[in-house]
Amino acid sequence: MIKREKYIKQIRNFYDSDLIKVLVGIRRCGKSVILQSIMEEIKSKTNNIIYLNFEKTNDLMKTSNAVELVEYVNRNRKDGKCYIFLDEVQEVDDWQIAVKDLRLDSKNSIFITGSNSKLLSSEILTLLSGRFVSFRIRPFSYKEILEFCNEINREITPMDYVIWGGFPARFNFNDVESTKLYLEDLENTIIFNDLIKRYNIKKIIAFKKIVSYILMNNSRVYSSRSIHKNIKNQCENISLNTVIKYLEYLKEAYIIDEIPQYSTKAKKELSYYCKIYNADVCFNSLRVNNNRYDIDHNLENIVYNELLYMGYNVKLYDNAGKEIDFIATRFKEKIYIQVAYILADDSVIEREFGAFKNIEDNYPKYVLTMDKFDFSQNGIIHKNVIDWLLEEEK
Repeated sequence: MIKREKYIKQIRNFYDSDLIKVLVGIRRCGKSVILQSIMEEIKSKTNNIIYLNFEKTNDLMKTSNAVELVEYVNRNRKDGKCYIFLDEVQEVDDWQIAVKDLRLDSKNSIFITGSNSKLLSSEILTLLSGRFVSFRIRPFSYKEILEFCNEINREITPMDYVIWGGFPARFNFNDVESTKLYLEDLENTIIFNDLIKRYNIKKIIAFKKIVSYILMNNSRVYSSRSIHKNIKNQCENISLNTVIKYLEYLKEAYIIDEIPQYSTKAKKELSYYCKIYNADVCFNSLRVNNNRYDIDHNLENIVYNELLYMGYNVKLYDNAGKEIDFIATRFKEKIYIQVAYILADDSVIEREFGAFKNIEDNYPKYVLTMDKFDFSQNGIIHKNVIDWLLEEEK
């Protein structure tokens, strides 16, 4: 497995800090592998390391609650600086109490991972008194995919990524049927089994229909009310509040993100409108019929994930009624981005480039597509989206 240096270099400066290092993200995105890479680096200077993976029954049975966890660590640690790694820690009852107690010893350096945003809920943040630093981990970016496939001597095409995404373990399979089967099993585990059990969901059929509808409609502008309107014919007894609740479950498990719309007219965010993006485009592709994959929306979803991977803050932009897919900011930098599959004719070119009309600032404006020819015009930069994904740090 490749060393995901993009993430590790962010964490490295905190190895010896008493801040709790929190790695969060959807299940199976590679958090455990990053922990292993960190441990390998630390092993070069000490073997005073404790690692527990609470997805493993043996580890969870040994330390299923806060008291047992603290006792286990204190019993097994050596004198001096001790590095403690707790993988999928949310499985331990009252884990935050144990972590708080362990952090009181300045010789402990604590790393934890979790697949639920409640890991960073307001109650837990209060308990930990802000003594933590968090890192969001995602499935492979395209550059990471190429690096990994080179390591395992496998060829990969851009369209394979656009359709089946970047969950690391899926690259162990060489044919579409096996890849799809793995991803379907993964989805059943991290979306349906986990969430139904965690939230004690009773209306399972309705839950699955609503979740499938949401995941199939990535990269689209929605409100909770519009989702409810579209789904109520299939789920007559489901209320708007239930739809809102299910959306929150998906966000808490890092399965989807919502980004707000920013209006130039109102000069503010419009909280009732948002766009929904999937953590990985495979959740859309698993739902298509007759191999009619949703390339347009998957490409936009991929660009969104890449922007977050690069550290941008991202919003949807309403330019006086013309939607621009992204306004992305990072420190003093700002860029505008439109994404389309191909610029098929003059009307598409006018739509994509015309979205920037009357934006008079000098920040870069991009149209990203799968076209091989350069259609740049009027100061608006056109790039092939795959070339953009492969650029050096932007």
